[in-house]
Amino acid sequence: MYNLSDINTVKRLLEQNGFHFSKKLGQNFLIDPSVCPRMADEAVSDGETGIIEIGAGVGVLTSELAERAEKVVSIELDTRLLPVLSQTLNGFDNIEIVNDDILKVDLHSLIKENFGDRKVSVCANLPYYITSPVIMKLLESRLPIEKIIVMVQKEAADRICASVGDRDSGALTAAVNYYSTAEKLFFVPRGCFLPSPKVDSEVISLKLLKENPVNPKDEKLFWQVVKSAFAQRRKTAVNSLSSGLSIEKSAVLQILTDLGFDENIRAEKFTLKDFERIADAVYNYKKDR
Repeated sequence: MYNLSDINTVKRLLEQNGFHFSKKLGQNFLIDPSVCPRMADEAVSDGETGIIEIGAGVGVLTSELAERAEKVVSIELDTRLLPVLSQTLNGFDNIEIVNDDILKVDLHSLIKENFGDRKVSVCANLPYYITSPVIMKLLESRLPIEKIIVMVQKEAADRICASVGDRDSGALTAAVNYYSTAEKLFFVPRGCFLPSPKVDSEVISLKLLKENPVNPKDEKLFWQVVKSAFAQRRKTAVNSLSSGLSIEKSAVLQILTDLGFDENIRAEKFTLKDFERIADAVYNYKKDR
């Protein structure tokens, strides 16, 4: 059994397999012995839980998950890590490594084939460049999962776990609040990684909701409104919505003022309920034209 929290052991393993870190893939491997056990404890509710891990790295989190869960399916994009993982995870019979891109995997089929009716959670240490698309895929796909435990850069955690209407909120914040309950779990300093990144991280929890907190008349239009509102943050909501929805500025202004909003309001001031009201008003406006 390898001590994957020992920096010299990890370096030696990587050197033996001719592995070099890829900046393009945002690779920073955890080497702090306290982080992965805490993440695994949060992800696995009981011994019957199935886990989807995104990015196995050298297997340090994978092994902690496998010690607690009934089965772990780890999706690892980097083919160069497969021989490393065959060494570090050799003692486990409940781990399956899938060499694929998480953004291209059919997760509904993967869950059905590997977990059946078991409870399923997702656990990952996400590189910054794919944080938003991965979280959006997990949420929008409406997968049969209970929760998502992920480590992200602290700035992203602040945005994801903000309340809609807070200064840090954005389109991703709205999506997270629409599909889940978000919570910061614990802080992870940059020194816990190899190589050490330039920023600190945070582990967060997203618990999937059984029902969405708002119920817009047209869900697709609702998200068009949200994304349009935040697309040009420096502009007023009137200008952003007019541009993003291809509706005359005067019409958007009328919609917002009729709903009781100030004409100079910006997107970050809207709550999820506000977005629902705006989307429904836009829906009625389009229907009547």
